[in-house]
Amino acid sequence: MALPRMLTAAGTAPVSRWLAGQDRPAPAWVLVTAGLSPVLVIGGWLAAGAMQPASYSPLRDTVSALAGQGGAQPWIVTSALFVVGGCYLATAAGLIGLRFPARILLAVAGLSSIGIAASPEPAVGSTPQHLAWAVLGAAAITVWPAFTVRRGPGQPLILTARGAAVATVVFLALTGWLLVETRDGALLGLSERVMTGVMTTWPFVVALAVRQGAPGR
Repeated sequence: MALPRMLTAAGTAPVSRWLAGQDRPAPAWVLVTAGLSPVLVIGGWLAAGAMQPASYSPLRDTVSALAGQGGAQPWIVTSALFVVGGCYLATAAGLIGLRFPARILLAVAGLSSIGIAASPEPAVGSTPQHLAWAVLGAAAITVWPAFTVRRGPGQPLILTARGAAVATVVFLALTGWLLVETRDGALLGLSERVMTGVMTTWPFVVALAVRQGAPGR
C-alpha cells in the first residue's frame, strides 16, 4: 500500500514523464550508431559510384542501381545498407528519451534498409520486394520527425512541436521531389541522394538534442 500512496503524493506527472522518456537521456553510444548511418550510406554510394562505367550518372541514376545486379562492385552499397539498418535498430533501442512510437518507426526504417539490401534490383527494372521495402522505409523515415516531440520546458527547438513540424514538412517536400523525378526526371539520382543524406543524418541530430535536453544537462 505504500507505493500507491507515494505515487499519489508525488502526483502522476513524473510517472507519465518517465513512461514517455522525458526524464531519460540517450546513452553516449547512440551518437556513434546514429552518426555512422550517414557516413556509411554517403561513403558507400561515393565509393561505388567511382567504380561505375562512364555511362553512370549520379544525377540521373539511383543508388539502388549501384547495389543492383547491373552495378559494378554492388557489395559496397549492399554492405553499407545492411550496416545502416543495424545502426538504425541500435539507435532506436538506445533513444530511450523518445516516445515508443518514434523508436518503433526508426526500427521499421532500419528493417527496411536491411530488406532493400537483401532484395537488390535486377540488371533491368526492379522487383516487388525491393519496391515494397523502399516505400516502407521512405514512409517511416519521412514521418519520423513528427513523432520526436518531447514535452516540458527547456527542450531543444527541433524536439518541440514547431521544430518537429518544420522537419516533417522538409522531409515531405524531399519525398515529393523524389516522386516527381521518378516520372522520367533527369535528376532522379540527385533527389534520392539529397533525401537520403538529410534523412539518415536526422537521427544523429535528434540524438544530440535528446542528450542536450535531458534533465541536468
